[in-house]
Amino acid sequence: MQRRETQSRLIQAMKDMFMLPDLRQKLLFTLGILVAFRFIAHVPLPGIDLAALSQLFEQNQLFGMLDLFSGGAMRRFSIVAMGVYPYITASIIMQLLVPVIPNLQALSRQGEIGQHKINRITHLLTIPLAALQGYGMLAMLRGQGIVIELDPLTLVTVIISMTAGTMFLVWLGELITERGIGNGISLIIFAGIIAGLPEMLGQSILAASDNPMGVAAFIILALATLVFIVAFIEAHRRIPVQYARTTFRSGRMYRQSGSTYIPLRVNTAGMIPLIFAIAVVTLPATIASYFANPSSPNFANTMMHAFDPGAALPLGLIYWGAYFLLVMGFTFFYTMIIFEQMGLAKRLQEQGGFIPGIRPGKATADYLDRIIRLITFGGALSLALVAIMPFIGKEITNVATITVSSMALLIVVGVALDTMKQVEAQLTMRRYEGFLK
Repeated sequence: MQRRETQSRLIQAMKDMFMLPDLRQKLLFTLGILVAFRFIAHVPLPGIDLAALSQLFEQNQLFGMLDLFSGGAMRRFSIVAMGVYPYITASIIMQLLVPVIPNLQALSRQGEIGQHKINRITHLLTIPLAALQGYGMLAMLRGQGIVIELDPLTLVTVIISMTAGTMFLVWLGELITERGIGNGISLIIFAGIIAGLPEMLGQSILAASDNPMGVAAFIILALATLVFIVAFIEAHRRIPVQYARTTFRSGRMYRQSGSTYIPLRVNTAGMIPLIFAIAVVTLPATIASYFANPSSPNFANTMMHAFDPGAALPLGLIYWGAYFLLVMGFTFFYTMIIFEQMGLAKRLQEQGGFIPGIRPGKATADYLDRIIRLITFGGALSLALVAIMPFIGKEITNVATITVSSMALLIVVGVALDTMKQVEAQLTMRRYEGFLK
């Protein structure tokens, strides 16, 4: 009964989205920007052997996974091959620097004006990061014999074009955030994953057609992972809070009280620990690829195989074990930074709130810190299990040709849920204002 009510509510929400002119315009604007992004992803850069590049991505699971997030733009080596990841890296760096640098802390306390200045610094930081990443990608492909030797002027032109492509995508994402529905940067990544997922799955399943039971088991495991991710994203612990307020009316003092709760999310850090961890765990293989020699294997070739996500046991434990531990470590680290910035105990005391049975001040801060550490341990363990789910699925099903990135699933589910919540909030606001009857 409850499932039918939920389905009918979603169907009614889909109908209501197109009944309202302003909301319909926002949705069409968002779709138009995403279509423009997919067109740009097919504009190639010069000096690349596309056939050899496609073969490299098919043979190397690491490159194939990175290509999944760009929606095939990296495989085509298009002008937006790097996607928005230099901007994400810059955003993460800024989030880590704000609690450390006093000037940035002062900016963060200035409200919207301070946030605008921090965003401007993030954009400026994105430019050199995008240029460095573009040069690193060219150097890596040159070491594999895929990129021809470019003259200095052409090399600079290609790097500038890749940097401009990244900044153009950032601009498109901000247009979606401002005039469309949902978080624009997240939707750009979402569109890239969704665009590349069907082709990758189709090729993988076709290659594994000789093992139908394994493919069926893999699909069941992938669906179970999706259900687990949804429950994991929505999970939170409610901390009861009471407020006692004193008001004066007509010369008399009245005491008012109310109760609510603080929802402490199990996954406060979101997908950022996965991005951190995958950046660190792929760094040895990326650096080794610059010095690898296909004709005469050396130490760099050994490092590439050791940190290859597709390596068989026991060598595969190096990559996936390091990935598991890094995800747990970064989840704790990032959650503690975010929780410290929130200052919940101080904010509760300033607003006259208290947790029943806990004294305000330091006792409340210690209580919240203990709770967040406990639920973060469960969240970190769950996130780490989601991170290594492709490895577990490969070992259980014995299907090595299908690899669905858990981070891709987490991004897709998270962005879809967040966008639907924003749409539902828009509809609720309009129903409250009387636009919908």
